Amino acid sequence: MAFSNWISTIDTFLWGPGTLALLMGTGIFLTVRTRFLPWRNLGYALRTALGREARRVKGLGDVSPFSALMTALAATIGTGNIVGVATALTAGGPGALVWMELSALFGMSTKFAECLLAVRFRRVNARGELSGGPMYVMRDGLRSRSVGRLLGGAFALFAVCASFGIGSMTQANSIAGAMHVSFGVPTEVCGPLVAGLALLIILGGIRSISSVSAAVVPAMALFYLASGTAVILGNLDQLPAALCTIFRCAFSPRAAVGGVAGTAARSMLDAARWGVARGVFSNEAGLGSAAISAASAATNSPPRQGYINMTGTFFDTIIICTVTGLAICCSGVLGLPDSTGGAVDGASLTILAFQTVLGPLNGIFVSIAIVLFAFSTILGWEYQGEKAFEYLFGTRPLLAYRVAFALAALWGAGQHVELVFRLSDIANALMCIPNLASLLLLSPIVVQETLAFQPSIRKKR
Repeated sequence: MAFSNWISTIDTFLWGPGTLALLMGTGIFLTVRTRFLPWRNLGYALRTALGREARRVKGLGDVSPFSALMTALAATIGTGNIVGVATALTAGGPGALVWMELSALFGMSTKFAECLLAVRFRRVNARGELSGGPMYVMRDGLRSRSVGRLLGGAFALFAVCASFGIGSMTQANSIAGAMHVSFGVPTEVCGPLVAGLALLIILGGIRSISSVSAAVVPAMALFYLASGTAVILGNLDQLPAALCTIFRCAFSPRAAVGGVAGTAARSMLDAARWGVARGVFSNEAGLGSAAISAASAATNSPPRQGYINMTGTFFDTIIICTVTGLAICCSGVLGLPDSTGGAVDGASLTILAFQTVLGPLNGIFVSIAIVLFAFSTILGWEYQGEKAFEYLFGTRPLLAYRVAFALAALWGAGQHVELVFRLSDIANALMCIPNLASLLLLSPIVVQETLAFQPSIRKKR
């Protein structure tokens, strides 16, 4: 068997039903264990994340709580919100959108817990900056220090690998492809531009990355949401029928065409599998990556920052992915054949949906969104990969990591990176497993902190 086939097999196995069940199961367990407080306090979380207080640097930390959230969102809001949703709907049917939402609802509890723990167990590094994340949680939080060090080191290693792959190479490749198709920019020009601009920003460290993210992420999200909402409103007469189809395909065993029970059951399972998988890839709840950014926030309250960062899952999946999914479903393009006879998929499907209302401008709209989303992902993942690299090797060789990260973007812009993407998927899965295990083991701390913070929330209501 060829090397690429081995990688594909490993990738499929690691992201199979077992891992997805572990992700959903952990989210459900934490939601119940915390007495549904992440759901009940969503209004508080949104008000806090978007309020003026979150933009101020108060307490121990490097950046404001809002900037820490934007840095995390920079890494999560990406091409998955455009391409990933389309892939889920093509492979799992319209019902996959419902399962994406369910995974996000329980994923909010997971994101809340991992960010709470990251703030609690963060440390000040040799440069006087805060460092935190699942690797520190495992090392300092688990009873067995040797097991904690082993799991923390493994998590950090896989996080570094993922940062070079899905965080740098694949994003630069998406930017180069979008710029070439829509604006005719040659790849050999786009690659150095992306790498140079990224290096210029990341050399400034977390403050530079967070300030750019705080400006770019809200702007790009509003830009894309406005375009997607226009598509939905333009097809408003089809929206009720689309919603009925979405929910019928998500739960009804008769949703599949043909009426064969076995086929129908598989169709419903496909909707769940693809919806959960793409939801996790989009919001990264359970991977532990967002917790690294959360640890940099200027705050003295781990639960408060947990709530703030929890809203990232809400914005990423429940809002942005929903807009993409509804735009595709109500525009009538889902299932249309391409030139090869197969179903239109990926960015092409989203472009077709936008074209039903935006016309010739749709390609430009989607391409600009891909460029903004992908570049912000480069910045967010660089910080997360850098902190994982620092955990393994200390602060002295960080300049080497930053340069290597930018060079990876330069190389990735002109390559076919399917193999790199699959390797990154594997690294993500291997990050996810120890992170979820530590969340389950340390859930008593999460519950204790959450319940102790609840009176403070009541006072502000």
